[in-house]
Amino acid sequence: METVILTDVPRPARETVEAFSTIGVATVGEALGRTGDLGSDLRPIQQGTRIAGTAVTVLSWPGDNLMIHAAIEQCGPGDILVVTTRSPSQHGMFGELFATGLQRRGVVGAIIDAGVRDTQELRDMGFPVWSRHVNVMGTVKNTPGAVNVPIVVAGQVIDAGDILVCDDDGVVVVPRKGADEALALSQARVAKEEATRAAFIDGQLGLDRYGMRPVLEELGVTYRRHPEADPA
Repeated sequence: METVILTDVPRPARETVEAFSTIGVATVGEALGRTGDLGSDLRPIQQGTRIAGTAVTVLSWPGDNLMIHAAIEQCGPGDILVVTTRSPSQHGMFGELFATGLQRRGVVGAIIDAGVRDTQELRDMGFPVWSRHVNVMGTVKNTPGAVNVPIVVAGQVIDAGDILVCDDDGVVVVPRKGADEALALSQARVAKEEATRAAFIDGQLGLDRYGMRPVLEELGVTYRRHPEADPA
């Protein structure tokens, strides 16, 4: 593992990132062809929070949070700290003191592909975190790692400057290159969902809106009155 800290990472336009913060994770994932999902077991420690930000990536040794300390210097307004480990770890690598330093620098949240602790304090201070584990077990600060290099979380490659969209459903990554196109696709998906919602409010059925009645017929699904139904 290369031990390096990359500085001066390119980031997408701020308005592009902020626009993603108004769109749900599921909608973004669908718009991108169901790609970029960081998995069902990376969960928020809070509810009712939706954010988007640019990744500052950390590759740490299991049970060692030295590189998180190093990464904070590289963080700025609108960033999200994204931490993973060289091999799986459940240690509580991140807590309220780290969040205090990040919040001071304008960081909007953290994604920890390991353990987090001080969850009540994090909720009280309004610093959102998505993590794989909650664990009181602490860490050491002895082993070098890397900051702002490409990392892999749940099979998805995340590079520094990529956009993370996070809400109650989980997290999706949007590559920095192509972010504007991804935003346009996501906004189009929002418009489509709004039109469908209005149709459902008016009483239209999904069977008809999505043209699924012929599908049922082709699959051999038939309609039959219940034997105990009242006579017509």
